[in-house]
Amino acid sequence: MQEYKIKILDMQKEERPRERLIKNGAAALSDSELLAIILRTGSRQENVINLCQRILSQYNLKQLSQISPDQLMKMHGIKESKAAQIASCFEIARRLESFNEDAKPKINSPEDVYRRIYPRMREQKKENFIELCLDTKNQIIKEEIISIGSLNANIVHPREVFKAALAVSAAHIILAHNHPSGDPTPSREDIEITKKLIEAGKIIGIDVLDHVIIGDGRHFSMREAGHI
Repeated sequence: MQEYKIKILDMQKEERPRERLIKNGAAALSDSELLAIILRTGSRQENVINLCQRILSQYNLKQLSQISPDQLMKMHGIKESKAAQIASCFEIARRLESFNEDAKPKINSPEDVYRRIYPRMREQKKENFIELCLDTKNQIIKEEIISIGSLNANIVHPREVFKAALAVSAAHIILAHNHPSGDPTPSREDIEITKKLIEAGKIIGIDVLDHVIIGDGRHFSMREAGHI
């Protein structure tokens, strides 16, 4: 990889990252050059490309997307504004992955649930229990985080789950949670909680269509496995 020891303004214009992006497209740039365009400036000790090369020598892109602004600011040359720029960049990327132009996106399969939730869940260190409230056409009316932490009967209570569904007059709900370990295989508690919520839904008149467990690049559907 070419090293840049000079100031960006001292480089030939056609060699500067921004100009190369405009001329050749973003795909022609290295990770450090793309990050340099986002951060724009370096410090007195190093230009922005050197700064970004140093950042990426300590963290790969996945790791960089996961660390907090506070952690970023512990690096020399990264202050509040640059930390915020990096965090914002990755958050936009996550939102793009699950973006849907439909005002009320429709859920047709466990894969739809996975594609919607995975971009946000893959970096979480704790289990997030999420509920998708659906209308009669299986379109999403509302998405809500019910609890954060290891699943158990104390934090995933039918009252909290169906409170959100009743508030928006949902016809059905789909449950989902992530396994930070990356393995989506359900635990005994996962199965027990699912069955408990299914029974509660029957009483209330709101069907639990599925409970999807999100792993690292894969998922598990309780319905497909025969637990629903």
